[in-house]
Amino acid sequence: MAKITRIKANDSSPKKEEADEPTITRKKVVVEDKKAKKAKLKAKKESEKALQKGSGKKPFILFRPFVYLGRYLKDSWNELRQVRWPSRKATWKMVLAVLVYTLLFVLFITLLDIFFSFIFNLILGKG
Repeated sequence: MAKITRIKANDSSPKKEEADEPTITRKKVVVEDKKAKKAKLKAKKESEKALQKGSGKKPFILFRPFVYLGRYLKDSWNELRQVRWPSRKATWKMVLAVLVYTLLFVLFITLLDIFFSFIFNLILGKG
Protein backbone atom coordinates (compact mmCIF):
# COMPACT_ATOMS: atom_id res chain seq x y z
CA MET A 1 0.00 0.00 0.00
CA ALA A 2 1.46 3.32 -1.05
CA LYS A 3 0.70 6.51 0.81
CA ILE A 4 0.70 9.59 -1.36
CA THR A 5 0.54 13.10 0.04
CA ARG A 6 -0.73 15.70 -2.38
CA ILE A 7 -0.05 19.35 -1.68
CA LYS A 8 -2.36 21.91 -3.22
CA ALA A 9 -1.75 25.67 -3.21
CA ASN A 10 -4.83 27.91 -2.97
CA ASP A 11 -4.86 31.55 -4.04
CA SER A 12 -7.66 32.51 -1.65
CA SER A 13 -6.77 33.23 1.94
CA PRO A 14 -9.03 33.62 4.98
CA LYS A 15 -7.00 36.57 6.31
CA LYS A 16 -6.60 39.85 4.45
CA GLU A 17 -2.98 40.38 5.57
CA GLU A 18 -1.74 37.22 3.91
CA ALA A 19 -3.52 37.80 0.61
CA ASP A 20 -0.21 37.94 -1.28
CA GLU A 21 0.90 34.45 -0.14
CA PRO A 22 -1.02 31.36 -1.25
CA THR A 23 -2.08 28.91 1.45
CA ILE A 24 -1.04 25.29 1.26
CA THR A 25 -3.38 22.48 2.16
CA ARG A 26 -2.35 18.86 2.48
CA LYS A 27 -4.53 16.00 1.44
CA LYS A 28 -3.58 12.40 2.08
CA VAL A 29 -4.55 9.93 -0.59
CA VAL A 30 -4.11 6.22 0.04
CA VAL A 31 -3.60 4.04 -3.02
CA GLU A 32 -3.95 0.31 -2.43
CA ASP A 33 -2.60 -2.38 -4.67
CA LYS A 34 -5.28 -4.84 -5.80
CA LYS A 35 -3.05 -7.84 -5.13
CA ALA A 36 -2.21 -6.61 -1.65
CA LYS A 37 -5.89 -6.04 -0.97
CA LYS A 38 -6.75 -9.58 -2.09
CA ALA A 39 -3.91 -11.01 0.00
CA LYS A 40 -5.16 -9.14 3.08
CA LEU A 41 -8.69 -10.46 2.54
CA LYS A 42 -7.41 -13.99 2.09
CA ALA A 43 -5.26 -13.78 5.22
CA LYS A 44 -8.20 -12.41 7.19
CA LYS A 45 -10.48 -15.23 6.03
CA GLU A 46 -7.84 -17.84 6.87
CA SER A 47 -7.33 -16.39 10.34
CA GLU A 48 -11.10 -16.41 10.91
CA LYS A 49 -11.26 -20.03 9.78
CA ALA A 50 -8.39 -20.93 12.11
CA LEU A 51 -10.17 -19.26 15.02
CA GLN A 52 -13.39 -21.09 14.24
CA LYS A 53 -11.59 -24.39 13.74
CA GLY A 54 -9.49 -24.20 16.86
CA SER A 55 -12.07 -22.41 18.97
CA GLY A 56 -9.42 -22.08 21.68
CA LYS A 57 -9.25 -25.83 22.34
CA LYS A 58 -5.89 -27.55 22.24
CA PRO A 59 -5.76 -31.19 21.13
CA PHE A 60 -5.03 -33.92 23.62
CA ILE A 61 -1.30 -34.08 24.38
CA LEU A 62 -0.83 -37.45 22.62
CA PHE A 63 -2.36 -36.13 19.39
CA ARG A 64 -0.43 -32.84 19.26
CA PRO A 65 2.57 -34.18 17.30
CA PHE A 66 0.22 -35.57 14.64
CA VAL A 67 -1.73 -32.31 14.48
CA TYR A 68 1.49 -30.34 14.08
CA LEU A 69 2.80 -32.78 11.47
CA GLY A 70 -0.46 -32.51 9.52
CA ARG A 71 -0.32 -28.71 9.68
CA TYR A 72 3.32 -28.78 8.52
CA LEU A 73 2.51 -31.05 5.57
CA LYS A 74 -0.49 -28.92 4.59
CA ASP A 75 1.53 -25.71 4.72
CA SER A 76 4.40 -27.33 2.80
CA TRP A 77 2.00 -28.47 0.08
CA ASN A 78 0.56 -24.96 -0.19
CA GLU A 79 4.09 -23.54 -0.57
CA LEU A 80 4.96 -26.10 -3.27
CA ARG A 81 1.85 -25.12 -5.22
CA GLN A 82 3.10 -21.52 -5.30
CA VAL A 83 6.50 -22.42 -6.75
CA ARG A 84 7.14 -21.45 -10.37
CA TRP A 85 9.07 -24.44 -11.69
CA PRO A 86 11.65 -23.91 -14.47
CA SER A 87 11.15 -25.37 -17.93
CA ARG A 88 13.15 -28.35 -19.18
CA LYS A 89 15.43 -26.07 -21.21
CA ALA A 90 16.14 -23.80 -18.24
CA THR A 91 16.81 -26.81 -16.02
CA TRP A 92 19.39 -28.21 -18.44
CA LYS A 93 21.08 -24.81 -18.69
CA MET A 94 21.40 -24.68 -14.92
CA VAL A 95 22.70 -28.26 -14.74
CA LEU A 96 25.30 -27.47 -17.42
CA ALA A 97 26.37 -24.33 -15.54
CA VAL A 98 26.84 -26.32 -12.32
CA LEU A 99 28.87 -29.01 -14.11
CA VAL A 100 31.14 -26.44 -15.83
CA TYR A 101 31.70 -24.58 -12.55
CA THR A 102 32.49 -27.86 -10.77
CA LEU A 103 35.00 -28.91 -13.43
CA LEU A 104 36.72 -25.51 -13.34
CA PHE A 105 36.92 -25.62 -9.56
CA VAL A 106 38.34 -29.18 -9.60
CA LEU A 107 40.95 -28.07 -12.16
CA PHE A 108 41.88 -25.04 -10.03
CA ILE A 109 42.27 -27.13 -6.84
CA THR A 110 44.32 -29.76 -8.72
CA LEU A 111 46.69 -27.10 -10.09
CA LEU A 112 47.10 -25.60 -6.61
CA ASP A 113 47.85 -29.06 -5.20
CA ILE A 114 50.50 -29.73 -7.87
CA PHE A 115 52.06 -26.27 -7.33
CA PHE A 116 52.26 -26.58 -3.54
CA SER A 117 53.56 -30.17 -3.76
CA PHE A 118 56.34 -28.94 -6.06
CA ILE A 119 57.22 -26.03 -3.71
CA PHE A 120 57.28 -28.24 -0.61
CA ASN A 121 59.44 -30.84 -2.36
CA LEU A 122 61.92 -28.09 -3.32
CA ILE A 123 62.00 -26.74 0.25
CA LEU A 124 62.39 -30.16 1.85
CA GLY A 125 65.01 -31.29 -0.70
CA LYS A 126 63.17 -34.31 -2.01
CA GLY A 127 63.04 -33.02 -5.59
